[in-house]
Amino acid sequence: MYLDVFDRNPYGTNCWLLSAEGSDEAVVVDPGFEPAAVHALLDAAGKRPVAVLLTHAHFDHAGEAGAFARDLPVYVHPDDAPAFANYSQWGGGTATALDPVADLRTFVDGDVLRLAGVELEVLHTPGHTPGSSCFRIEDEVVFFSGDLVFAGTIGRSDFANSDPAAMRRSLIRFLTLADTTRVLPGHGAETTVGTERASNPFLREAG
Repeated sequence: MYLDVFDRNPYGTNCWLLSAEGSDEAVVVDPGFEPAAVHALLDAAGKRPVAVLLTHAHFDHAGEAGAFARDLPVYVHPDDAPAFANYSQWGGGTATALDPVADLRTFVDGDVLRLAGVELEVLHTPGHTPGSSCFRIEDEVVFFSGDLVFAGTIGRSDFANSDPAAMRRSLIRFLTLADTTRVLPGHGAETTVGTERASNPFLREAG
């Protein structure tokens, strides 16, 4: 599997790029703030993006999704889709708006998205935002955790539209994954489920 990450942006958001081995297509997870640089990275790898997946609609992950996607489909959970119409309730203030998306599509828990030769299972993991979601590639034992779990910590659940109780349920769901699962978070370094189960104090508190 082709897998790369771009994180050179003001918030250190991980923009994950992936595709099946040998495919010239690619999926982009959370495009971040540097659409031209991400497109250049894909061009250098001989890849053309076919879809954008959003783990959630906070500005640091989704703010330039429209600028990056151009005419590509952008997928988000329906509970976070309202952010594209009115961002004032999403931590950005009234002066902040998400870039318009020409082709906004939604997914729900349990959906399997078949893109760029890869099958990604959607896990709805609310708490950080109502529509926060993760993506699992079962064959590769890879889990894109968004802002649910990071190396050594977890995402915040104290925003206006966060839900600490839902966050705890989502963290318990995370702990059902196999220890060998690679965790590719929305910020920071890669980790594994086993590492976080053994050492992440917030997961011990949750489960």
